[in-house]
Amino acid sequence: MEQFTGKVWVLGDDIDTDIIIPTEYLALKTVDDMKQYAFSPLRPELAGLIQDGDIIVAGKNFGCGSSREQAPEIIKHLNIKCVIAKSFARIFFRNSINNGLLLIEHPTLYDVVKEGDTVSVALNDKITHNGVDYKINPLPDNLMEIINAGGLVKAMQKRNGLR
Repeated sequence: MEQFTGKVWVLGDDIDTDIIIPTEYLALKTVDDMKQYAFSPLRPELAGLIQDGDIIVAGKNFGCGSSREQAPEIIKHLNIKCVIAKSFARIFFRNSINNGLLLIEHPTLYDVVKEGDTVSVALNDKITHNGVDYKINPLPDNLMEIINAGGLVKAMQKRNGLR
């Protein structure tokens, strides 16, 4: 079972795709060009502080708003290991899986974690924070196949022997 540990960045409820990547930056050439503006309406400094393997913990309805595919792509390009939230907007959830970004729904972690804390994730099993284990519901195998491959296109290429 895969396990990883990361530093936590805490965001609130209803983090919409316009907060994740504001419309005015969608005209930039690449997702790498855009990623420095991630979360800028909420916290302009945040994208520059995020380190490889960090974890976002948020409240309810993360990724609401428009269905822009760049939102999960940018989070992935920031090398965020996963986003843990009370709930996700459904279109954002699907776009994230299709782009290989791991999302974990958990009803109470947001209420106990503080920014800068460290959490450990045992994939499809539990999250550990300050010595307490929080059980998580596993994602189905077909979704894990997509995430592990790095996205839907890569998963289908692998499945069809093209990669």
